[in-house]
Amino acid sequence: MSENKFACYCKKIVTVSEKGTIRDGVIIVNDGKIEDIGTYIQLKDKLNDICVYEYKDKVITPSLIDCHCHLLEYAPGSLYPVTKETYLEAGKVLMFNALLSGITALGEQICGSPICGISIDDYMKIKNEVPLKIKFSLNSITIGTNELSNYTCLHENKQVDKSILYREDIISKISIKNEYPGENVFINATPANLSAKDVPRAGEIIFTENQLQAIVDVFHSNNKKIGAHVAGKEGIDLAIKCGIDVLHHAHGINYNQIKILNNNKTSVVATPLGGTHLTPNLPQDIFDLVRGGIDVSIATDAYLPPASYLNLDENKLYGSDVLMLISHSSMKLLFNSGYDENRCLSLLTANPAKILGLENSIGKLDIGMSADFLVCDGIPGLEIVDNKNILEVFINGKKLISR
Repeated sequence: MSENKFACYCKKIVTVSEKGTIRDGVIIVNDGKIEDIGTYIQLKDKLNDICVYEYKDKVITPSLIDCHCHLLEYAPGSLYPVTKETYLEAGKVLMFNALLSGITALGEQICGSPICGISIDDYMKIKNEVPLKIKFSLNSITIGTNELSNYTCLHENKQVDKSILYREDIISKISIKNEYPGENVFINATPANLSAKDVPRAGEIIFTENQLQAIVDVFHSNNKKIGAHVAGKEGIDLAIKCGIDVLHHAHGINYNQIKILNNNKTSVVATPLGGTHLTPNLPQDIFDLVRGGIDVSIATDAYLPPASYLNLDENKLYGSDVLMLISHSSMKLLFNSGYDENRCLSLLTANPAKILGLENSIGKLDIGMSADFLVCDGIPGLEIVDNKNILEVFINGKKLISR
């Protein structure tokens, strides 16, 4: 009996694939991939010579994906009294906390930061030191202080002149190394977790149309999609006009803009915790995006102080451990409005997998996909919000968490 081949039997499997929900389901794993998936009746004859784990009253789903977070660059210095020597070690702790929350893939931002001077290469080494699947977005950032503070991933903790943010050679270097369309460019200045008095220019539009178009053109000329931090009508209009592929936040988007995004096949990464100068994505906002035909992912933008409507402690910073919690109201609204459980769960699985460019390996449970899945007391985000209800976490067929 091969240790690399096993099966799991459960009450139901929510596949988020064309197979939909499979009741009395079986998933067969071999060498880290899904070899077969179906009902017990369909697959029982294939179970004779392999180890079968029985989870009779449990649910199996794809593992979760947080496609917009800052666990390595901004979060450690905001949460812990770290030095440069311990900075990335703290970041790895935060990634393990994400794994405990059922998250097995991350979209991590490298923006350049005033509080740490760490190279892109040192950040990327983390891929070999943690079990999660990580894609890095290489960015520039503008913080809305009295004198706008500009940084890029290439310049680490050194402030730069605004002209650097759209200089062709700089953008070309960033785009070539970029791994997915995260917050590659900040159309609006960010509040960056600072108090309102410290960031009076948060929300200010940073680029002219020509400047932003030049940035987009460089990314596209290098066959890379580009994402943007953006909020408010003016910023979103500018993003649409210049051909941004993925809008992160999109707080304050309106009906007409949603129609254009649908026509352009533009995706949105919603961040209900916050992240911009405007009120974050409310459940109705996310519902309107889904109803408008937009591929929506929900992400944490970890770590952030919470929006007031979430009824969380506004004096604390929250991260990947609340992904299910901040998604619950939106997923419940979608489900109660007629969207099936697979479509609801796609906001935390299949859609962010597509943002990361990993849709052919994770985000769904189907033959040939990586065996990245959860064993739970219910459907994450829809039926459960407490991480303790995620009982087991598998990556590439390896059980990494067991409660």
